[in-house]
Amino acid sequence: MSAGKLSEQAKGVYIIAATPFTEEGALDLQSIDTLTDFYLGCGVHGFTLLGMMGEAHKLTAEESLSVVDRVIGRAQGRQVIVGVSHAGLENVRRLSHEVMVAGASGVMVAPPAGLKGDDGVYNYYAQVFKALGPDIPVVYQDYPQTTGVYLAPSVFERMVDDFKQLVMLKHEDAPGLAKLTRVREGEKPGRRRVSILVGNGGLYLPQEMRRGADGAMTGFAWPEMLVQVYELFAAGKTEEAEDLFDIYLPLVRHEQQPAIGLALRKEVLFRRGAIKSPRQRDRPWRARRADPAPRAPAHGVRPRRQNGSGVVRSTTVIHAYAVIPRYARDDNCGASAVPVKRE
Repeated sequence: MSAGKLSEQAKGVYIIAATPFTEEGALDLQSIDTLTDFYLGCGVHGFTLLGMMGEAHKLTAEESLSVVDRVIGRAQGRQVIVGVSHAGLENVRRLSHEVMVAGASGVMVAPPAGLKGDDGVYNYYAQVFKALGPDIPVVYQDYPQTTGVYLAPSVFERMVDDFKQLVMLKHEDAPGLAKLTRVREGEKPGRRRVSILVGNGGLYLPQEMRRGADGAMTGFAWPEMLVQVYELFAAGKTEEAEDLFDIYLPLVRHEQQPAIGLALRKEVLFRRGAIKSPRQRDRPWRARRADPAPRAPAHGVRPRRQNGSGVVRSTTVIHAYAVIPRYARDDNCGASAVPVKRE
């Protein structure tokens, strides 16, 4: 079921979907189904696949398309954006066309590391838009903390004027409130208004909504909070939205810890019954032999326990789990997998 192409009017919560793996590191298609159902139960308005927190760089080309096909087939008409960032422009072009044929609503492209200067950013995206053609909607992923590439508001405004395929800014610069305000102010003389969805785990969501953001594009493991905060803002109930956000703020901050944020996120999804394993895939990945030796945990991260084959099943115990109100925690958005008993 096609959800139509992404446009400048996109708004709401487009969840950055995690990519589930089995204990052995293989792609877990069944958990993709249960995770998709979980997100739908939480009320998300759309999906974003193969993002940086979706471990896209650890997937083969065939696996990437399997993920896209699986979610689109189960998304109940929600729009699906697919991350297609790659160092090679031909790879960007090929994957973009393949996912659009599969039913995606648009693609998301981050600048490759090493781009220098405003002209470098503009010229790269000019090549991207030429390679993709006029019919593929594009999201600019602005995440300089990872790419090292700064997007000046003036450059973004120039691209909005010159490339009609550019319909959304995924805003993750931090601190970035001034940039968000500058982009919105630049639309006042009559420039085309594009959608802006914000990331960074939702850490600044209320402040960004007040400055003109249209919603969130992030993978916070309690998506129902993001949805409720967005809907309260949309209804003009800004104080109620801020109060609700503040309840979850300790967990938002907890999940945003450098280096272990994805482990925390997948552990919560595991405990909520959305996926069967919180495992992250090694890079490069190879099918594991039987009885592998357990990996040493990262510094400051305590493994919970090993399964019968000796594989470390989880990387983190989440002590902040108990701070969530019962009405949110026990519902688990209708997750169909068996949740882990709470410790």
